[in-house]
Amino acid sequence: MVRIILTIVVIVLSSYSLITQTFELFPYYMFFLGAFMLVTGLAELLKDRKGFWGYMNIAISLFIFFSLLP
Repeated sequence: MVRIILTIVVIVLSSYSLITQTFELFPYYMFFLGAFMLVTGLAELLKDRKGFWGYMNIAISLFIFFSLLP
């Protein structure tokens, strides 16, 4: 349920930015994208599929969060 909500938020924010050609909402878009990647990675690890993509999603989300810091 959380992944669906985060997916909808990311799609709406990115669509708005593409249509209006304004990038004022870019930090919010990146924050929600990082949260989506983190939730996806944690869901993969909780399914006992300790494969490459679960860890990769968490690593990508941490990179996004650290790149958002001022």
